[in-house]
Amino acid sequence: MTVATKSKPARQSSGTGMRFVGGVANYLDERTSISTAVKALGRKIFPDHWSFMLGEIALYSFVIILLSGTFLTLFYDPSMTEVHYDGSYVPLKGIHMSAAYSSTLNITFDIRGGLLMRQVHHWAALLFVAAIGLHMLRVFFTGAFRKPREINWVVGFLLFIMAMAEGFTGYSLPDDLLSGNGLRIIDGMIKAVPGAGLWISYLLFGGEFPGDDVIPRLYMLHIMLLPAIVIALIAVHLVLLIVNKHTQFAGPGRTEENVVGSPILAVFAAKAGGFFFLVFGVTMLIASLVTINPIWSYGPYDPSPVSAGTQPDWYIGFADGMLRLIPSGWEFEVLGGTLSLNLIVPIVVLMVFLGLVAFYPFFEAWVTGDKREHHIAERPRNAPTRTAIGAAGVAFYAVLWAAASSDLIATHFRTTIEGVILTLQILLIVGPFIAFWLTKKMALALQRKDREVVLHGYESSRIVRLPGGEYREIHTPLDDFEKWRLVSFDEFEPIVLRPNDRGRITLSARAKASVSKFYFEDRIAPVTKPELESASQH
Repeated sequence: MTVATKSKPARQSSGTGMRFVGGVANYLDERTSISTAVKALGRKIFPDHWSFMLGEIALYSFVIILLSGTFLTLFYDPSMTEVHYDGSYVPLKGIHMSAAYSSTLNITFDIRGGLLMRQVHHWAALLFVAAIGLHMLRVFFTGAFRKPREINWVVGFLLFIMAMAEGFTGYSLPDDLLSGNGLRIIDGMIKAVPGAGLWISYLLFGGEFPGDDVIPRLYMLHIMLLPAIVIALIAVHLVLLIVNKHTQFAGPGRTEENVVGSPILAVFAAKAGGFFFLVFGVTMLIASLVTINPIWSYGPYDPSPVSAGTQPDWYIGFADGMLRLIPSGWEFEVLGGTLSLNLIVPIVVLMVFLGLVAFYPFFEAWVTGDKREHHIAERPRNAPTRTAIGAAGVAFYAVLWAAASSDLIATHFRTTIEGVILTLQILLIVGPFIAFWLTKKMALALQRKDREVVLHGYESSRIVRLPGGEYREIHTPLDDFEKWRLVSFDEFEPIVLRPNDRGRITLSARAKASVSKFYFEDRIAPVTKPELESASQH
């Protein structure tokens, strides 16, 4: 009796708590119909392939950025007011510097956990941009941008651009020597824009560089405008992801209509929670052990002690490399002013490159004329031209990225800077063509190998002698799933040039036919059913 009497209040307390939770849930549901959204979201299926985790890493690293950035905001002073440093770092004591640089030093050396939070924030930002970039490469090479996901590709591209802008503005806030030089380069590029350059520079920097308003303006961009845009783009990206469904790689039970994987509630939610803490832990570990951006070594910004070996964060390196590879002497006097093609050409080239990346899904849809929805990710080898174009783009980016370290390459390998620049200039032009040709040849060779394996099976290294004296190697046949995976891909043929309803062949039709021929004239057709039956009988 004593035991029963003591356990009764516990049961009553538990029942009261459950009734309270249920009452709150009913209250919210009656006013928001939240149960419908929870049921719909709970049935959302996430594929299990590892490559889909790249998008999760980007999301989780952004959460880490928000958490660490909130901490830093409490102690950072975005002011260009000149002060005398009197903090804990002895080598800079008494030095004139901006309040922004002084507060960053105080965060680093005088605020408990400040250096760790700075490094967590910086490493998470690098991881954020890297994860978005790798995620976009996965989407590109597997054709996951095709209908109905073209808009989501553009949203992801804008998210990548905003992440780079967010990273650059944050990189510039300490007002140290390295970030100041980076800002000066950007200011010079902006002022080179004919007509509007001076006005754009005035809006960003508040007058003649460096100006007293540059850090406060970048601070507002970094903590208010750009994060709001990034959060909005992430929200739109996730909504479109739910509406359009995930793509998935081919496999048993996986069709265009049926996604195979884990439901968000509760399997995926549990896995995602664990993965978030894993990403958080790894980021904290890297920030604890690896120093990044040691601003105390650079000193406050001063245009006079510019040194070699200074580089921006990796994601901006391609822009810096483009500036370094432009030949010297591209300046001309026009109508009493100077036209700086050595700055305008890099801006135009980079804008064209980024524009091609953003609008490629629409270009491919125009070339193929494919209006169907696609929910199965392609193997890169089965789209050889697209894969080759992607490889050419990666090669172009890689050369620009390497050019940002041209001075370090020259000093480490004990060669001339002129030789390094000339080599990279040649690679910038020739490299993408070589990458395109090699990648397409390899993709076509892999497709031919797939046909051979489907028709004849895998080599078993077992050789038998037939009754007639002939020696033959026995091949291991494929199972039905493996065979289906190798033969199930779309075949597109070059568009046949035909006159329109008025009997005319337009210029756009000729261009479309030419590009279509370039894409598909050397295609490898998938194995047909009669070929499979003949091979099986053989």
